[in-house]
Amino acid sequence: MAEFIMIIVSAVFINNFVVVQFLGICPFLGVSKDFKSALGMGLAVTFVMTITCLITYPIYVYVLTPLKIEFLEIIVFIFVIASIVQMIEMALKKFSPSLYNAMGIYLPLITTNCAVLGVAELVIDEAQMISLLGISSMNMGVAVLYGLFAGLGFTLAIVIMSGLREKITRLPINKHLKGFPIAMIAACFIAMAFFVFSV
Repeated sequence: MAEFIMIIVSAVFINNFVVVQFLGICPFLGVSKDFKSALGMGLAVTFVMTITCLITYPIYVYVLTPLKIEFLEIIVFIFVIASIVQMIEMALKKFSPSLYNAMGIYLPLITTNCAVLGVAELVIDEAQMISLLGISSMNMGVAVLYGLFAGLGFTLAIVIMSGLREKITRLPINKHLKGFPIAMIAACFIAMAFFVFSV
């Protein structure tokens, strides 16, 4: 139970992919202008991160490692992520047009989101994961769980950012700070807030 809690806290707060590891900054700043877009992007990223860990971890452990071709991991992972996103997009378009219309815009953006590749790379580094999470051993269950909560951490960060940006638009701000500069300052404050969890 303690390991389970540590995985959650570490993935969501301590090692947050956006504000601690600085991965996925493009959608974090680009899609966080309103709450609905931020939430849609966050949930789409969470889903893809979870599925990515479910597929890439066994590929690395049971295919790449026995064949001693671990050096191909990045190429294989990029191919897997692109394939997952494409299959999800086609399935949603066919079976759930309403969900496709809600998420369809965000799915192609996820293919180039480095946070998804980052989580796939992180979970295969057993030594790093054991030291980060304080767990006894790494397995596929931990990998998938970490992928899920890393995605939820991404969602939390982007939703907080969208809330701040919506509030900022209603404040009297110097014209030189409007837009991207004030968004960067807000992102810095969010990063400092998340840093408290790692102390």
